[in-house]
Amino acid sequence: MKMQLAEIAHAVGAINDFEQWRSVSVTSVAFDSRHLQPGGLFIPLTGEQDGHQFIQSAIDHGAVATLWARDMAGAPADFPVLQVADSLKALQALAQYYLSKINPRVVAITGSNGKTTTKDMIASVLATQFNVTKTHANFNNEIGVPMTVLSMEPNTEMLVVEMGMDRPGQLDFLSSLVMPDLAVITMIGEAHIEFFGTRDKIADAKMEITHSLSDDGIFVYDGDEPLLRERSTDLVQRQVTFGQEGTNDLFATDVQATSTSTSFVTNQWPKVTFTIPMIGAYNVNNALAALSVASVYRIRPESAQKALATVNLTENRAEWLESSTGAAILSDVYNSNPTAVKEVLAAFSRTPVAGKRYVVLGDMLELGDQASAMHAGLATAIDPTAIAGVYLVGPLMEALAKALADRYPNLPVAHYGADELTTLTTDLQAKLTPADQILLKASHGIHLEQVLAALRDSTEN
Repeated sequence: MKMQLAEIAHAVGAINDFEQWRSVSVTSVAFDSRHLQPGGLFIPLTGEQDGHQFIQSAIDHGAVATLWARDMAGAPADFPVLQVADSLKALQALAQYYLSKINPRVVAITGSNGKTTTKDMIASVLATQFNVTKTHANFNNEIGVPMTVLSMEPNTEMLVVEMGMDRPGQLDFLSSLVMPDLAVITMIGEAHIEFFGTRDKIADAKMEITHSLSDDGIFVYDGDEPLLRERSTDLVQRQVTFGQEGTNDLFATDVQATSTSTSFVTNQWPKVTFTIPMIGAYNVNNALAALSVASVYRIRPESAQKALATVNLTENRAEWLESSTGAAILSDVYNSNPTAVKEVLAAFSRTPVAGKRYVVLGDMLELGDQASAMHAGLATAIDPTAIAGVYLVGPLMEALAKALADRYPNLPVAHYGADELTTLTTDLQAKLTPADQILLKASHGIHLEQVLAALRDSTEN
C-alpha cells in the first residue's frame, strides 16, 4: 500500500488537526512495534498490553505516523498523530477503504478444519492466472483480516481471506468487512463447541460468512454435510458443492496415498490426476474446495494440477519433518479437535514404515462440558496393530489414557502433565530410531511445537 496521511485521515475519520503532516507517505501498517518497517503506520491496540505504551519503539523501528485513541494520554509531540475514537475500528475502516480502492475479487474461507490448508491451496491455484494476496499464517480475526487487506499490493486481482471464529456474530462482522464474491465452508466439526454447544449452532455461525456475500456471488461448501445442505436452501446465490459423495458437483475418485502425498481423479476432469504433497482423505476434500474455486474462475485443470502439486503450505499443518535421530515426524501441532485427530490418525496409521509408529496427542481445547467424553472417544481411532505406543499430554488426555487402558490393555500408553514437555522429549529421544515415525497433534495451547523443536534440534544447526 502507499497512501498519504491526508487520505488515511479521511478513511479513519481522524478528529485532530493533521494539516502539517498531510503529505507524509505511508507504505505499510503494523500493530506490533517490533514488526514495523520504515514508512509504516503504527496501530496501537489495547489488549493484554496497551500498544500506546510502545510508541517510542514504533518510532525507533521506522514508523512515520501513528493512530492514537483520543482518550489516551501521552500522544507524542512533533510526530504525525491521527487521533481516532477507537484504534481497532480505525484499522478496520482503513482496511475497508483500501479494499474498495484496490477492488479485487474476494474469496473468503472458513470451516472447523482445513481452512488454512484450503486457503493455501486456493491461493496457489488462483495465482496461476491472477495476482493474488492471501492471509498470512492465521491472521483470520478482527485484527488479522484488516491486516491481510492492507498487505495487498496495488495490482492484486484476487484476495484470499481466511476467517476464524470463536463466538456468534464474528463471521457476520468479518463478512461485512470484506464483502466476499465467493465464500467457502470446508466442513463443520466440533471446534469451539465450548462456546456454541452443538454442531447445529456451529453451522449457524459458519453460515454467517454468507451474510455479506454479493448478490451475484457464489457459495462453495462441503455437500456431504447435511447441516450445510439444509442451511444453503435459504440462499439466493449460486451454489457449488464438493465432497466424497457422487451427488456433489465435484467429487474425487481413485484416491491413492503414499507416505508423503495423495493422488486422486475428479468427475469433472477424469483424465487429469491431481496430487497434493500431504496425506489424508480429508486433505483431498480441501483440494476439492480449491478445485471448485478453480472451476468457477475458469482455471485450466492442468494449471490447477501443477499448483496443487507445488502448493506452499502454512507450517505445522500435517507437515513431514525429520528428528535428530532420523525418525520421520508428522507435525500437526497448531490446532486440534476430535474430527481432525481421527482423520490424521487414520492417515498416519496407513503410512508405510520400516520401523514403528508412535503417536503424541495433547489436549484438545474449547470442547466445554463434552471435553472428557470427546477425549475418551479418540480411543476408537487408535489401531494397536498400527501404533506401537501412545504419549498423551495434558489433564484432559487423562480420559483417553483410561479409555485406552480399558480397550487395549497391552498398548503402551504414557501420560504427561502439560508442564512435563521436557520429560516427554527426553523419553521420545530415547525411544525413536531412524526407521520410526511419530505423529504430534495438539491444540496450540499445549505447545507441542516446543517438543517438535527439541526433537529436531541437531538437524537445525
